[in-house]
Amino acid sequence: MSLGIVFLSEVFGTAMLTLLGCGVVANVALKGTKGNSGGFLMVTWGWGIAVFAGVYVAARSGAHLNPAVTLGLLVNGKSEYAPGVPVDALSTLTYFGAELLGAFLGAVVAWLAHKQHFDAEPEPASKLAVFSTGPAIRSTPWNLVTEIIGTFVLVFVILTFGGTPSGLGPLAVALLVVGIGVSLGGPTGYAINPARDLGPRIAHALLPIKGKGSSDWSYSWVPVVGPLVGGSLAGAVAAVVPIIATAAS
Repeated sequence: MSLGIVFLSEVFGTAMLTLLGCGVVANVALKGTKGNSGGFLMVTWGWGIAVFAGVYVAARSGAHLNPAVTLGLLVNGKSEYAPGVPVDALSTLTYFGAELLGAFLGAVVAWLAHKQHFDAEPEPASKLAVFSTGPAIRSTPWNLVTEIIGTFVLVFVILTFGGTPSGLGPLAVALLVVGIGVSLGGPTGYAINPARDLGPRIAHALLPIKGKGSSDWSYSWVPVVGPLVGGSLAGAVAAVVPIIATAAS
């Protein structure tokens, strides 16, 4: 499979992910929508369905949709990111670039779908929440720990049971994301994906959103660094567990 196909697969899959994911937050957070005040559980299930759709769309490339997953596969020592796609520097950069671009594009389309409600919403924080995560209690070290733990769970389960998200299966990954959200999502909004947070945050900064306020760049590194660390740790631990199990037997 060519890297061009990989790039398009990941762009469209990640765009579908953020379109539906940012879309459910918009439906809950913005004034006057049919789903306004639907609550955090509605958001977690919406994101789970977003992941379900994204994994289907990007199945050919392994449906990483997330630089933390790509990095976890790299650290884990996999020889291929997907069938016919070797793990090397060029492939890695292709996945990273496609994931970030797709996340940006999906957020832009979500904004278009809710344009009138963005205009009607008086609170800048509600508008930013559609695009990117923010902590319930702002404490950088603990927010970072939360993102590391949540992403570790995501990537470790994927590597242990499926090898890639598409290998684990769209429904299984979707339910895993819902589970992480309801269990670990409260403190930070569970980015667990650098592209999912950074791409839409860039969209928020660039789009002509009425009364949008700050893009909160002072916090933006947490949902990038935390997931990358969590994904790397998951890749390393997942590589060691089979060795320990073999030695124990």
